[in-house]
Amino acid sequence: MSLAPRAVLVHRTTEYEELLARHGTHGQAEFFLASRGRSIQEVAERHHRTRRTLGEVAAAVPARWRQARVERADLDRFLFGPEDVVVVVGQDGLVANAAKYLAGQPVIGIDTEPGRNPGVLVRHRGADAAKLLPAVLVPGAGVDELTMVEAVSDDTQRLLALNEIYLGPPGHQTARYRLGPDTDTATPEAQASSGVLVGTGTGATGWLRSLWQQSGSTLPLPGPAEQRLIWFVREAWPSPATGTSRVEGVLVAAERLRVTVESDRLVAFGDGVESDALELTWGQSVRIGMSDIALRLVS
Repeated sequence: MSLAPRAVLVHRTTEYEELLARHGTHGQAEFFLASRGRSIQEVAERHHRTRRTLGEVAAAVPARWRQARVERADLDRFLFGPEDVVVVVGQDGLVANAAKYLAGQPVIGIDTEPGRNPGVLVRHRGADAAKLLPAVLVPGAGVDELTMVEAVSDDTQRLLALNEIYLGPPGHQTARYRLGPDTDTATPEAQASSGVLVGTGTGATGWLRSLWQQSGSTLPLPGPAEQRLIWFVREAWPSPATGTSRVEGVLVAAERLRVTVESDRLVAFGDGVESDALELTWGQSVRIGMSDIALRLVS
């Protein structure tokens, strides 16, 4: 007998909850914010809206389904199952946080603050959950397949991201490495820079776009569902030992960018989550390209 579907509600601790954890009481949190020119009323109202939406979504889960909740900080320890329907209740960034831990499960993005969030990934309201949850299991349900990027190191560490993967120094030092296409015939270029960014069409609305604009690139930015990645080197430094001829490019299909570390320590992390990073040391190589896994976002 097959398992009933499980609705996994992904959420994050609100700013109000963080303030109470830090300061102990509402009054002390209010005093802290007031000393910085802020009002606790707006923070508390946002908290209550978020909690109401989370409760509304939980109540909409069909009675025969199983249900679980996971906070953002616990995503790396939560075991998602193939039968799960993932409901992200929060901001667009929370969808990206959850995406790296999934393997093709459908994702419904619920916006807790319409008008405040862009709503690119959290496309629905809490009231829509009752209709969306059963509909997502119907064959042919509307789902957008969003391209993801992955990095795999030579010691089999693997990192998956929805927006972008950054490879570079953990602080403000210079990253030294060799970069080139992942082929036996290509000669890699020695470089010194502040890092390499490889991103998707979803990431092309954020950090990736800022580099694209700053460099005056003529490369067309990919769309979210387009199977194409774009990459940039940040602040490449020309010297007798390092070059700048490879500072941007496109990756399609099975193409990979290979980076060989020539620093004591570099890190690779996805979607801005530095706490979940690949640790790379001198001589290690990492290959970055499109993942076979896509984020299945309910449209």
